[in-house]
Amino acid sequence: MRIIFMGTPEFAVPALVALVEAGHEIAAVYTQPPRPGGRRGRGLTPSPVQREAELRGIEVRCPVSLKGAEEQAALAALDADIAVVAAYGLILPQAVLDAPRLGCLNIHASILPRWRGAAPIQRAILAGDPTTGVTIMQMEAGLDTGPMIATLRTTIDRKTAGDLTQELAERGAQLMVGTLRDLAFHRPVTQPEDGVTYAKKIDKAEARLDFTPDAEQVERQVRAFAPAPGAFFELDGERFKVLAADVVEGEGPVGVILGEDLTIACGSGAIRPTIVQRAGRPAMAVADLLRGRPIPVGVVLG
Repeated sequence: MRIIFMGTPEFAVPALVALVEAGHEIAAVYTQPPRPGGRRGRGLTPSPVQREAELRGIEVRCPVSLKGAEEQAALAALDADIAVVAAYGLILPQAVLDAPRLGCLNIHASILPRWRGAAPIQRAILAGDPTTGVTIMQMEAGLDTGPMIATLRTTIDRKTAGDLTQELAERGAQLMVGTLRDLAFHRPVTQPEDGVTYAKKIDKAEARLDFTPDAEQVERQVRAFAPAPGAFFELDGERFKVLAADVVEGEGPVGVILGEDLTIACGSGAIRPTIVQRAGRPAMAVADLLRGRPIPVGVVLG
C-alpha cells in the first residue's frame, strides 16, 4: 500500500519501521515540529519519528496545524491508499480523514472504549487495571470514538509505563501490519457505549508522591510515572525521584520513614523504594543512595 504515516514519539517508531519492512510505500511522514532541546534548551530537537524517517530517506513534513486548505491539499496530493496514525499529537480535520482512499487507521494503546485520550497507559496503571492492550481503530472526528478493526490484550502485572509503552509499541506495530495485510477481511466493530473512560493528559504535579492511599496505590503511582516524569518526594528542599518500589509490611504515620532501608509508611501498609534518582544525577539503587545521603528513621517525607 501507499501510506501516509503520522506519529511523533518513540511509541510510533516501531510502527513506521514495521510498515517499511513489510514492503509498504511510505509516501510521506507527518510528525510534530522539532522542539527546543539539548542543554538549556538550545537548538531544536527533531522527534524520534522524524529521525527514523530521515535515516530511511523518507520525506518528512512538520506542519504546526492541518486546518489550512493549503496543508490539506498537499496531503491529498500524496494520493495515498491509507494513513496510519500513532500518537501524532495533532487533531485531524475531516478533510484529512477523508483524503486517503481507505481513510485513517490509528494505533491506540488501550482496549477501547476504555481510556480514550492522551495518556491511556499511565491511567490504566494508576487505576489498577489487570490488563490493557492495543486497538486498531478507524479514525473519525470524535476523540478515539471510531469503529475498532482489531485488538490485542496484554497483562499489566508490575510493569512500568515505560515497560508497557515499549511492549505496546512493538505489538501495535505488528498488529497494524497484520491488519493491513488482511484489511479486506476485517469488519469494523462499533465501540460499545458502556465502559467509556477518558485518559486525560498527565500533569507533572500528579507525580508528587501521595502516601495517604494504601501502599498498592502508591506503588502504582511509582510505576505509572516511570521513567518520566518520575514519581517523587521532597526532603530538605531536594527532590528524589522514585523509579521503582516494592510493597512491604509496615505501619506508621503517613509518609514517615519506618526503617533504615527507606521503608515509607502509607495510609495502609508501606512501600520500599528500590531505585531512586537525585536531581542532576543518574538513577541508583537505594542502598547506594543511603550510603552517601542517609535518611534517618522517623523523618516525614513530603
